[in-house]
Amino acid sequence: MKYIYYGKNLYRLKKITTLCFFLLSLIAANAQEIKTLRANFGVTYPLSTNGVHAPLDTNNLSIHLLVSVSSVEKGSSFAGLSNVVRNEAVGAQFAGFSNHIGKESNGGLFAGFANTYRSAQGAQFAGFANLAQDKVKGAQFAGFLNTASDVDGVQFAGFSNIAKDISASQFAGFINIAKEVKGSQFAGFINIAKKVRGTQVAGFINIAESSDCPIGIINIIKKGEKSVGATIDESQTSMLTFRSGGRSLYGIIGAGYNFKNKDEVYAFEAGFGAHFFSSRYFRLNLELTQSMLENFEDGEYFKSTLRLLPALKITKTLEFFVGPSMSFVTTNTVEGLALHSKDDKNVIHTWQNRSSDFRQSLLIGYQGGVQFIF
Repeated sequence: MKYIYYGKNLYRLKKITTLCFFLLSLIAANAQEIKTLRANFGVTYPLSTNGVHAPLDTNNLSIHLLVSVSSVEKGSSFAGLSNVVRNEAVGAQFAGFSNHIGKESNGGLFAGFANTYRSAQGAQFAGFANLAQDKVKGAQFAGFLNTASDVDGVQFAGFSNIAKDISASQFAGFINIAKEVKGSQFAGFINIAKKVRGTQVAGFINIAESSDCPIGIINIIKKGEKSVGATIDESQTSMLTFRSGGRSLYGIIGAGYNFKNKDEVYAFEAGFGAHFFSSRYFRLNLELTQSMLENFEDGEYFKSTLRLLPALKITKTLEFFVGPSMSFVTTNTVEGLALHSKDDKNVIHTWQNRSSDFRQSLLIGYQGGVQFIF
């Protein structure tokens, strides 16, 4: 009987011991989970729940009135002034002034002034600048400046984008700078790159070692083509022009003189062109230009022209071209109206603007010239 009694007690002891181990395991697991899922609240470092140890802590949520400091953020952080994360940040970081991530940001960065970080995956928004030391996979949006080593995505800046390698596009109000572009550059004034496997679009100038499709008034392409030429059209406007670009697209800028007028004689021209059917001795050029005649006093004369110019290469550096054009003219000057009167055989149609003294004309013309290629 004693054996049975002791056996029952031993069985009960085992159950109690097993239950205790189970409860201890749950407590340990919960304690570990609570330690990992930490939140840090405060005014500024070190006046926070994590105190002076905040730079060593990993948090899932941080909310501070002024400045938040931590080692790693695995969730969102909010600071009235700045978030300072010594290592990685996963999630969204919001700061009234700046976010500073020591290593990689994997999520979103939103700052009123600036974001600084080593690398990032996601999007970064800053009122002034996004400053990355290494690779960015995603998008940078800044009111003034974006910088990165490699960008697998896009950069949007009010003033400038600077990167080493771009695998998508850059958009800047003033200037884009990159070493290798596997995409496009769009700038209000200037694009600078070494090698472009896409399109460069600038309000004024593109600079590159190689770029087949630059769209700008001036394109300084080392492996491209540049030429200086002299032209004349049906209105006796002669131009000295500079054409520059890549193998496919080029820009045009020119200045000249109209020999038919007495007052509106100073001519200016800018536009774009494209080469087709290029061979050793022949090619076809399609050009779209905007020109004007000025006396720098009263009155306006504007001429938008689309022309098709077959070109014959006499030598490697000398080319002659002549071809038809179609133009749309808007003018309110006496000499401008006389250049394309209703009796002119080149004029297809003329109509008067009822709300002003401007007259518009659609006409057929020509242009011919010679250029020296270098």
